[in-house]
Amino acid sequence: MRGKRIAVWGMSSSGKTTLAAELARRLGVAHIEIDSIFWRPGWVETPVDEFRAAVTTALEQNPDGWVIDGNYAEVQGIILPGADTVVWLHVPLPVLLFRLVRRTLGRITTGELLWGTNRETFRDGFFSRNSLFMYVVKTWRTYPAR
Repeated sequence: MRGKRIAVWGMSSSGKTTLAAELARRLGVAHIEIDSIFWRPGWVETPVDEFRAAVTTALEQNPDGWVIDGNYAEVQGIILPGADTVVWLHVPLPVLLFRLVRRTLGRITTGELLWGTNRETFRDGFFSRNSLFMYVVKTWRTYPAR
């Protein structure tokens, strides 16, 4: 089973989901996107106990292998012990910011649904306290150490 339980980690817009989906396709295993488990309609976070249980269930439902993307600290202790491979994506800050702008504007323009009923907005995407841009800029330098 070596190489059939893969965790893909990295900052927002590092390419986690894209890489994980392609690896899962090539390996013929499930792709598990943690954001789809974590985010409820209206951008409501799943309570930690429910989140941990749902991630555990997703992994258990795929005994033949999986590729999971996302790096939520709350489920790190569930994912990493079961993984046989960890891919860490550490992308230069200018590349991350370019990708994040492109992705955010694309989602806003198309009205893409994210994890059920959620949509990105210009205000939330660029100007809110919870903006991914602020998070990336503030944490990029120290992120790998975590």
